[in-house]
Amino acid sequence: MTETTPEETPAVEEGGLTRRLEEEGEIAADYLEELLDIADLDGDIDIDVDHARASVAIVAEGSSGRDLKRLVGADGEVLDAIQELTRLAVQSRTGERSRLMLDIAGYRAGRRAVLADVAREAIERVKASGEPVALDAMNPFERKVVHDVVATAGLVSDSEGEEPARHVVVHPAAQ
Repeated sequence: MTETTPEETPAVEEGGLTRRLEEEGEIAADYLEELLDIADLDGDIDIDVDHARASVAIVAEGSSGRDLKRLVGADGEVLDAIQELTRLAVQSRTGERSRLMLDIAGYRAGRRAVLADVAREAIERVKASGEPVALDAMNPFERKVVHDVVATAGLVSDSEGEEPARHVVVHPAAQ
């Protein structure tokens, strides 16, 4: 019998996690292909593992890309709903809760860039005034992006309020 040292264990666990997340991505891709067929939409599905979660994107070019935007909806509301349905489809197959992220037609990627700019502007305001800055209400994905940018800048942020008015507050760095 071979023993593993503590140094080897994380790699084994990480490999198992990666395989599980890849499986989640494959299950999600199957589910989303059926959805695209039902909606009579064209799109390619890209599967990745990003920040310890499965990441699936539906992409298309030209008029097919414009058609996919119907699956995004106003302010990403339809995308959020499809993501939740996809997570439930994965959970029903694996028996485990999924944290899968879904992007359609590059919406989340574009939104991430805009939110990073919003976060940087808030960071500059906090640094200049020394006072906390409250941002507009955001969904969980948007808040996570802002929290990550704020943390990278060395400041502190938290979420306050109740859905749908939950928002991020950026605070000066603790002295």
